[in-house]
Order: sequence, then C-alpha cells, then structure tokens
Amino acid sequence: MIYLVDTHLLLWAALEPQRLSAAATAVLEDPRAGLMFSAASIWEVAIKASMGREDFRVDSRLLRRALLENGYSELAISSEHAVAVADLPDRHGDPFDRIQVAQARVEGLVFLTGDAVVADYGSPVQLV
Repeated sequence: MIYLVDTHLLLWAALEPQRLSAAATAVLEDPRAGLMFSAASIWEVAIKASMGREDFRVDSRLLRRALLENGYSELAISSEHAVAVADLPDRHGDPFDRIQVAQARVEGLVFLTGDAVVADYGSPVQLV
C-alpha cells in the first residue's frame, strides 16, 4: 500500500512522535508501506513557519531533506491535481489539505490524516 502522509503527521513523526496515534505509528513504521509526502506539505510548512505559527516551527528545507533521507518519496503538484480540487465537496477550507486529498484521489493513494474533518472526505482518506 502507498500512503500520502498529511502535513501534521509528517511534523509529528519528525518532531513529536509521541503525538502520533498507535495506528499512525504502525503505518509509518511498516517497512512494507510506501510513504509519500506532497510538495504542498513543504509549501505549507514554509508559509506557516514564516508567519510564526507555533505548530510549524521547522525549517522546510530540513524537513524535506529528512523525509527524503528516511525513504519518503515526494509527490509534485500537477495541474491535474489542481483541477481535481473542484470535484471535492466543500467540507474543509484549508487549501493544503484539499490539494493533498485531490492528489491522493488522482494518484490512487491512501491519504493518512489525524484530522477528523479531512477524514469526512471519505475514500481515499484514512483517519489514523
């Protein structure tokens, strides 16, 4: 199974692993799982860190490098992903979450999140 991992789960795995649920930890530590991060996550971290958000206090360059060094693959944002956002119901206002859900749908990936509101999109979103 290949998973696209939500920005907060990426941050928690890197900086605060104790915040991860047992289900999230199990997936992220499963050697058979293919783990991906979206370019949108790095963009989100860069923007929100520059705004001084406490929950995004990390250098986006370092996060990206650490993810790649730990076996994650990067998923670029394509125009097909952007267009697919229009097919999503209006359940969540965060554009970073919306593009990642669209990416997962287009690419046939499972989107892992700890956010119950994002999980309301249904398949392919998995709440962990």
